[in-house]
Amino acid sequence: MARKTAADDPLAPVTLAVGQEDLLLDRAVQEVVAAARAADADTDVRDLTPDALQPGTLAELTSPSLFAERKVVVVRNAQDLSADTVKDVKGYLGAPAEEITLVLLHAGGAKGKGLLDAARKAGAREVACPKMTKPADRLAFVRGEFRTLGRSATPEACQSLVDAIGSDLRELASACAQLTADIEGVIDEAVVARYYTGRAEASSFTVADRAVEGRAAEALEALRWAMATGVAPVLITSALAQGVRSIGKLASAPRGARPGDLARELGMPPWKIDRVRQQMRGWSADGVAAALLAVAEADAGVKGGGDDPEYALEEAVVAVARAARSRR
Repeated sequence: MARKTAADDPLAPVTLAVGQEDLLLDRAVQEVVAAARAADADTDVRDLTPDALQPGTLAELTSPSLFAERKVVVVRNAQDLSADTVKDVKGYLGAPAEEITLVLLHAGGAKGKGLLDAARKAGAREVACPKMTKPADRLAFVRGEFRTLGRSATPEACQSLVDAIGSDLRELASACAQLTADIEGVIDEAVVARYYTGRAEASSFTVADRAVEGRAAEALEALRWAMATGVAPVLITSALAQGVRSIGKLASAPRGARPGDLARELGMPPWKIDRVRQQMRGWSADGVAAALLAVAEADAGVKGGGDDPEYALEEAVVAVARAARSRR
């Protein structure tokens, strides 16, 4: 669960969300937006990526308004901001505007550390959103989810859920919410077994693994089972994107590097380096580009841009599997 430090006020002038766990970063943003809209239902929210925040943009967004409207300005991947834009942000940190909440999402590494240090020095409210790489951390996360939802779950049930779902926090959170909505009373191991027997084999990552290996038929079978067992479509597009990006990252890495060195450089565990090496044999640079485009289109489709999310996912799975054979 995200850990908050400094002043625990979502409407603090600046919130700094630090880490690489997407779910926790998104929740940090949602908490600020919810607090702002509770104070003013007409709050204007601007959610920006580094390429959209050019020099001068922040000053424009935070300049006084004729109607004194409340505003939330979210800056994602703040570590990737240009040097000129970083200067703008640092200047703003010294004199934040009233009725405006700035939310900086920063990966927390060495890149862009100057901005990170400046925000901390300025007294920004900080929310820690670290990757949960240890099973014990994921188990604690599941327990926390049930507590937040106001429900009791046995230790065995929590462990079984982690064993069945795996490492994806979005999937774990979704499973906790689903069980809470469907089950009355204490959630025990038998309940988890009834809902998620065979679930691990049909997770979003299984769909992605089969697709990036070029095994279209098996990927489609895993997709249909995943959909039948309630896996959210957005989790599947996320896993597909992650699988293809991993192929691209490893393909561009120095040849002959040791798995341990690559793991540190690419932010992957060593075991995953070995798996991706096996998966990338049939891929080409054009294949990676085509697959990412297909997954992006599917992601838009499952988020409301299309009429049939399942069809959009099937198209993406086939496209990724085809791209996996682009060098053959």
